[in-house]
Amino acid sequence: MIKKVVTDKAPAAIGPYSQAIIYGNFLFTSGQIPIDPVTGEVVGDDIETQANQVMKNLAAILTEAGTSFDKVVKVTCFLKDMNDFAKFNEVYTRYFTSKPARSCVAVKSLPKDVLCEVELIAVID
Repeated sequence: MIKKVVTDKAPAAIGPYSQAIIYGNFLFTSGQIPIDPVTGEVVGDDIETQANQVMKNLAAILTEAGTSFDKVVKVTCFLKDMNDFAKFNEVYTRYFTSKPARSCVAVKSLPKDVLCEVELIAVID
């Protein structure tokens, strides 16, 4: 059975998708960008501030789904500029201490012209 995950502690979907989906024992999140869930505005103009907000949004979804960063098995990261890779990783490593599998790619542009977007797959025990 497919179950939608919805929390007001992460930004509402800005398109025809869900914040996340649970299927079996797996959580699949949609890409999270650095939007403050209270104001609906993009947070910060540097990669560290934006990456921290993305991680807070993911944390809220993980919590709502009953799991955590320690249970993440796959992460996909999208960066607007690969020159931000090292600074992005500084933030990333504070959250993903279990070192899940990961892909990180540079893309031409992201929604709302943000600097990063992250999606993940996690196990729910």
